[in-house]
Amino acid sequence: MSGDTAGPARGWLAMLCASRLLQSMIVTAYSGVLPFAMADWHMTAAQAGSIQSAWHVGYMSSLFAVGLLADRYGPQRIFLAGSAVSAGAALAFALFARDHLSAMLLYGLAGLCAGASYTPGLQLLAHNTEPAVRGRAMGLFIGSSSMGYALSLAVVATFSHLQHWRLGLLAAAACTVAGALLTAQALRRMRPPSPRAPGAVRESTLHALAATVRDKPAMAGNWAYAFHCWELMALWAWLPAYLVASSGTASSWQGAGIALAALAHLVSVFGSIAGGAASDRLGRARVMMIATLASLCMSFAFGWMWSWPLWLLAAAAAVYNLLAIADSSVYSTALADVVAPHRLGVAFSVRSVMGFGAGAISPWVFGLALDWGQASFGTGSTHAWVAAWSSAGLGALLGPLMIARFARLHRAHVAVR
Repeated sequence: MSGDTAGPARGWLAMLCASRLLQSMIVTAYSGVLPFAMADWHMTAAQAGSIQSAWHVGYMSSLFAVGLLADRYGPQRIFLAGSAVSAGAALAFALFARDHLSAMLLYGLAGLCAGASYTPGLQLLAHNTEPAVRGRAMGLFIGSSSMGYALSLAVVATFSHLQHWRLGLLAAAACTVAGALLTAQALRRMRPPSPRAPGAVRESTLHALAATVRDKPAMAGNWAYAFHCWELMALWAWLPAYLVASSGTASSWQGAGIALAALAHLVSVFGSIAGGAASDRLGRARVMMIATLASLCMSFAFGWMWSWPLWLLAAAAAVYNLLAIADSSVYSTALADVVAPHRLGVAFSVRSVMGFGAGAISPWVFGLALDWGQASFGTGSTHAWVAAWSSAGLGALLGPLMIARFARLHRAHVAVR
C-alpha cells in the first residue's frame, strides 16, 4: 500500500459501512419471521433451520467465488456488480417464498448472491487503511452488519405486530436495493486500485489456493474462524425464535420477543467496534481468545435461562451477542495481517468456505437438537432448549485451541521476518 499516492476521500468508510448496513438486512430477515413462517408453512424445527442453512450454503459458495474473482478483476468491480445482483435475489425471496421448499431455494439463492458485499468489502478496507487502524475499521464494517441485523429484526417485529410478517421481508429486501445504490458513491471516494508492477506475473488461482492452504498461520486462523461461525450462525438463526417461545404465545408478546432480539444485535455493534479496536492495542489472538471463551460459556448456559423473565433473558441475549460478535472482525484483520495482498481474496475465499460451511450446518443441527429435546422432554421444557443451545457450544469447543495455534505460528512468522 505504500506505493499508493492518492488516499481515500473523506467519508469513504461511512458510505461503505452504510452500504453494508442496508445490504445486510436480508441476512436476519428470515430468522425474524421464523416462528411465524414455521407455523404458517407447517414446518418442523429442523425444516425451519434448514432454510437458514440454505442461506449459509449459498453465501459460503458466493464468498469463495467472489474472492477469486476479486483477485482477478478487482474488488471494486465485483463489489459493485454483485451488490446489484444481491438486491434482485433478496426481492425474489421476499416476494415468492411460499413454503419450505420454495423458501429454502430462494433464500439459498439470496445467500448465493450476497457475498459480493462482504469479501470484496474486506479487501477494500485492507487497501484503504493502514495496519495500525485496520482493526478499528474492520470493527466498524462488521458493526454496521450488526446494525443492519438489528434494524431488520426491528422492522420484522413491527410488521408482525401491526400487519403481516411478509411485509417485513419486503422492507428488508427494499433496503438491499438502497444499499446497492450506495456502493457506487462509496467506491468513488476510495483509493484507486494499485497498479500491477511492470513485468509482474499474475499468480494462478490454483497456485494461490495451494499457497494459502500451506500457510500455517493463515489456516490456523481460518480454523478458529470456522468454529466461531458454528456458534455465531446458530445464535443468529435461533435467537428470535427462542425469545418468542420464552415470551409466550400472545401476539403482542411475539413482536416484543423479536424486537428484543433486534436489541441484542444492536448491542453487538459495540462488541464489533470494541473488539476490533482492542485488537489494534492488545493483539489479535488475545482478543480472539477472550471473546471465544466468554461466548462459549454463554452457549452452555443460555438454554438454562429459558424460564427467566423476558427482560432478563433479553439482557443475557444482548451479552451473548456482544461476546459472540466481538472477535468477528478480528479474524478478518488477522488474516489481512499475515497474507500477502495479491492473494488476500483467495485467502478470504478459503476462510469463507470453512466458516460459512460450519455456519450452514449449525442452524440445522440446532433444529435437530431442539426437535429431539422437545420429543424427549416436552415442547415447553427447559431441557429441550438446553440441548439445542449446547449444540452451538459443542461445535465451537476447538476454537480456543486453534487460536492458541495461530498465536504461536504468527509469533514465529514475525520472528523469522
